[in-house]
Amino acid sequence: MKILKNILFGFGLVILILVLIATAAFVIDGRNTRYLKVDSDPTFAVNSYLIKNVNIIPMTSDTVLSDQEVLILDGKIAEIGRGIDPQSVEVIDGDGAFLTPGLIDMHVHVWDDYELGLYLANGVTTVRNLWGHPMHLRMKKAIASEEILGPLFYTSGPKLTGPEYIGDDNLQLFSPEEARQKVAEYHERGYDFIKTYNGLTKELFDAVLEEAKKLNYDVVSHPSTKVDYAYHFRPEIITIEHAEDIVQQPLNYQLDTAKLNEVVDLYASHPSSALCPTLTVYHNIYRLISEPNIMSSAELDFMNPLIRMVDSQAQYDRWSNSQASDSTWEKRIKDQHDFHLLAIQKIHERGGLIVAGTDAGIGVTPPGSSMHEELAFYQQAGMSAFEALKTATFNPSKTHDFLSDQGSIVEGNIANLILTKNNPLENLEVLKNPQMVFVRGRKIESQTLLEFKQKANNRPNKLVSGLRYAENLLIEK
Repeated sequence: MKILKNILFGFGLVILILVLIATAAFVIDGRNTRYLKVDSDPTFAVNSYLIKNVNIIPMTSDTVLSDQEVLILDGKIAEIGRGIDPQSVEVIDGDGAFLTPGLIDMHVHVWDDYELGLYLANGVTTVRNLWGHPMHLRMKKAIASEEILGPLFYTSGPKLTGPEYIGDDNLQLFSPEEARQKVAEYHERGYDFIKTYNGLTKELFDAVLEEAKKLNYDVVSHPSTKVDYAYHFRPEIITIEHAEDIVQQPLNYQLDTAKLNEVVDLYASHPSSALCPTLTVYHNIYRLISEPNIMSSAELDFMNPLIRMVDSQAQYDRWSNSQASDSTWEKRIKDQHDFHLLAIQKIHERGGLIVAGTDAGIGVTPPGSSMHEELAFYQQAGMSAFEALKTATFNPSKTHDFLSDQGSIVEGNIANLILTKNNPLENLEVLKNPQMVFVRGRKIESQTLLEFKQKANNRPNKLVSGLRYAENLLIEK
């Protein structure tokens, strides 16, 4: 009996120590990210300004409105013009700089609060998170209530797949009844939309879409090989993810321009079905093969440390081993990336709707900065600077209802804005280093944006990230 008591005491002591360590880790993480709290800086508390002497790039058309004023009241654009009454708000002299709508990244994976600052530092003022965990509901609430600074945050629920796809990164469905129940559950819990994933059978997919339609609940789809690619062009499905899946599904891994034209026809004939290409994340496979020192590159210091240790390393090992066993992989990946550019060019030329997304947060695709690479790829695919910028501003406003008041500088829209010294329509690179970013009218100056980057560099939150992921497995799986 004494031995049993000692064992129970020892077990209880271990549990207590683990709880104390976990609690301390969360407390430290909260202190380390306090710089994002709205009450941490008096400037963040203000969301009404008059910005004078700026050149506006409204993004409703390919134009620049010279020498304008913008009145922001309570986080929204109240008036645009000249000679505006400041109504006792602080006046900002733009000194001839250029005012652009904040960028919208339509495909990200967010792992911690530090990443919110990284997105803002790169001019990304709205993100769509496509792998929802319980922590994302808390994050969404904190941003929406303006407790913390961050890009406007919208998240899917867990990824829905079929019975064959085993893994902790998605939720397997086994019956239409279960599919309907999960859609209704995620809607009730506050996830903003459903994400379907590869492996979803037609029977399960039909059930998901039927329930989503009944609830007026948006669906975003990573295409499933269990249905034809054309199946995804449904009114309930707002965006179709990944240009690479055009090659991997309807083209069956063949770089076939004739078959590509059939896919282009689908996008041209379904103008409400948007493609979110995520070219950057696929191109990074090429980099994993062709850049032997990529795992020690400075840009990876901005990745979540747990993701860097687990996912980034796993992807590096996978692709470097593939190249070692078959030296043609590097060329094959590069050729497919170039084919993605052709696909984007053709879909764009036919009037298909394209919205910018990066798949940032996984592999070796860092949050925030990857958006600038994504836009550069669209220009390589033949878009003008205005057309590329439109994919990350105005185009997303045509998808979900919750994005309808973003992406352009017009009266009544949310004041998510980027101020740059030079004209981004002449060089999109200037968006990498904004003079100011406004999110819901709250001003963040360049020095503070730089500090957001510095705080996120090599952040020490591996344990907390692991505990949050464990929570996801416990609740969602």
